[in-house]
Amino acid sequence: MGECVALVVAAGRGERFGGEVPKQYVGLGGEALLRRALGVFLDHPAVDAVRPVIHPGDRALFDASTAGMALMEPVAGGATRQESVRLGLESLAKAAPYAVLIHDAARPFVDAGLISRVLSALDEVPAAVPAIPVSDTLKRSALDAAPLRLAGTVDRAGLWRAQTPQAFRFADILAAHGRLADKDLTDDAAVAEEAGMAVALVAGSEDNFKVTTADDLGRARRHLGGAEIRTGMGYDVHRFGPGDHVMLCGVAVPHSAGLIGHSDADVGLHALTDALLGAIGDGDIGSHFPPTDPRWRDVPSATFLRHAGDLVIARRGAILNLDVTVICERPRLAPHRTAMIERIAEILGLAAERVSVKATTTEGLGFTGRGEGIAAQGIATIAFQ
Repeated sequence: MGECVALVVAAGRGERFGGEVPKQYVGLGGEALLRRALGVFLDHPAVDAVRPVIHPGDRALFDASTAGMALMEPVAGGATRQESVRLGLESLAKAAPYAVLIHDAARPFVDAGLISRVLSALDEVPAAVPAIPVSDTLKRSALDAAPLRLAGTVDRAGLWRAQTPQAFRFADILAAHGRLADKDLTDDAAVAEEAGMAVALVAGSEDNFKVTTADDLGRARRHLGGAEIRTGMGYDVHRFGPGDHVMLCGVAVPHSAGLIGHSDADVGLHALTDALLGAIGDGDIGSHFPPTDPRWRDVPSATFLRHAGDLVIARRGAILNLDVTVICERPRLAPHRTAMIERIAEILGLAAERVSVKATTTEGLGFTGRGEGIAAQGIATIAFQ
């Protein structure tokens, strides 16, 4: 363990945000909002390790959203943010880093300069908070009035909007959270204040806003410049062998031979699976379903395609179009084309109009021209918000 650990808190339910998926896993520019927040800390030279704190029911979403990231094992959070932070801090007690950064996963646009500023402040004080001075006029409402009525103007002099990441000397904030576990405090700076720690204010960033509502997510997407479109391509080939049919694009097509493969050798679905995996940058079909693993022997290729589709959804992507071209001299595929389109659409929960299946020959050239096997090329187009 190094001298500085970033604790990224992502255990909330986001009631104000709404929707079926917690906001930290909603797509933002082709990746989950949480992944974007974690990546800045992983890339910062002063941060030695990053530990996420997640809701115990979100493990599958977390794993899909952070695949390939060099993170510490996540810790399960508690019923409140304060409890989640305390649990995260306690998980680091044995390692005892010098400094800890505590950050809300709902702030995806933290930048390296802000991280450096709060950490530098720890040379002088045990705690530091990024903040922005309040510039709007503040009004107070009458608490018991209906409809709401103004009850006065609040002097904004000396008022600041606190942000995260907040930086602390680890031993001090761990002790403070332990002593004040029964308090209901709004952020970790408030815990530090209550414990009598000196807290420095450093310059925050207007870009480092918190995604709390659906409107905030729209702002975040506008900040990135709108939806991101990605394209992936896949290719597969299998040779003919004994059998009386071939599986192509999820449909059993009668033929004088079968296709040889570890699974059902469906070149069309294999090519589309690789196309989807390519669009999200998540390896290929062999890395997810190794042909050396007996679990995948004779498995329908719909299993592979559905898995790739689920990964796209986990990254908050939407499949715009799938296009597969089957390359063979025989069997003739035209009579089965509609069934193939409908089967692919069914596997992925798509409208049939988003799926295209074509067939072509190589005019007698190459291994397909000699009737030795079948090949397929697939292309997937995916939009990420």
